Amino acid sequence: MMPPTSPPTETPGPPPHSPGPRPPSGEPPEPWRPPWVRAADAGRPLGLAAAVAVVQVVGSTFAGRNQGGRVPLDAVGYLLLLIGPALLVLRCRRPVVAVVGTSVVTAAYLGAGYPYGPVFVSWLIACCTAIGSGHRRVAWAGLGGVYLVHVLITFALPADWQRTPPSAFSWQAELGLLAWLLLVAAGAELVRFRRERIAAHRAYRQQLEQRRANEERLKMARELHDILAHSLSLINIQAGVALALLDRRPEEARTALVTIKSTSKEALGEVRQVLATLRGPEAAPRGPAPGLDRLDELTDQADRVGLAAEVQERGERRALAAGVDLTAFRIVQEALTNVIRHSAARQAVVVLDWTDPAALVVRVEDPGPAVFGDAGGSGSGLAGMRERAAAFGGTITAGPLPGGGFRVRAELPTPKVESE
Repeated sequence: MMPPTSPPTETPGPPPHSPGPRPPSGEPPEPWRPPWVRAADAGRPLGLAAAVAVVQVVGSTFAGRNQGGRVPLDAVGYLLLLIGPALLVLRCRRPVVAVVGTSVVTAAYLGAGYPYGPVFVSWLIACCTAIGSGHRRVAWAGLGGVYLVHVLITFALPADWQRTPPSAFSWQAELGLLAWLLLVAAGAELVRFRRERIAAHRAYRQQLEQRRANEERLKMARELHDILAHSLSLINIQAGVALALLDRRPEEARTALVTIKSTSKEALGEVRQVLATLRGPEAAPRGPAPGLDRLDELTDQADRVGLAAEVQERGERRALAAGVDLTAFRIVQEALTNVIRHSAARQAVVVLDWTDPAALVVRVEDPGPAVFGDAGGSGSGLAGMRERAAAFGGTITAGPLPGGGFRVRAELPTPKVESE
């Protein structure tokens, strides 16, 4: 017996009023619009073609009554008057085809000797559309070609080749016609130029916004890295101490747990302060950003995990810009975190050199030796410090000392801060 087959499952499609699936190119989907709006947009080329057809047929019919020397309109003439507007349906999707087709139709109409009139409307619309869409050479070739056909038919062909009596040459009329054509083409060029400028300005503005967003994300990533790397390193060490002493010396284990609690609380506060910037200025915290005035907190935290960090200052301390102050603090924080992770040293020295009036030199040194193996972390601490310093025109050098140990040296420009 054949096993019963389950009914085929239908792939759920987008709801009737949803924008539909995202196109593979990654562009946002087209917003949903009512059917009558889509029909109106689709019918715009047909509406324009119909309007131009009416203008050309009616206008040329009335114009022919006052042009006795021209060939009266017949079936072929009316057909040419209708073909030009019909080609305007392709003016947006196939602008080159529209220009070539209307130019040929207009030249054939002029060559047949039919009356002058609004027969040029469809041809000019096609040429202006081509100029606006970037097909400038084809448009200018169409304008020049039709005008050249007009000149040849009117003045250059022998009299026995012409279907209409030769016209008297008039500089004023020809210059007026040429100026009118150039004016229309120049207007189309101005519109094209303005559109390109607007598009370029919009693209440039989007690039600036994207660059600012990328810089903001990078800045936030550095902040979170420095906060979490330092705090989690301390928590990791204190958790190991608490586990080792929990049974033998519970009081010391309790001290380590208290340190874990205080460190995690401080880290959560700083993380909230960084993430609050995502909600806008109205949700930003009121507390100031960390700076060198909080170095005592760093040394206290380092002392809790067995690293005695000594702060030495040379010269007279001066006020720093908020960004430079935060950068100096994060560099010291990351350097002490690296000592805790990657060195067996139990002491470190932090030197703030203020002797240069144009720069602050920050040095963090430890006597070593280095601890090899997996010390945790992402390995991007030094890269983050260099990025922070480079953002303010500073430099970072890091490497082993000749007598052993490791040194991180940062030089940060310190522009004058205006006092309030």
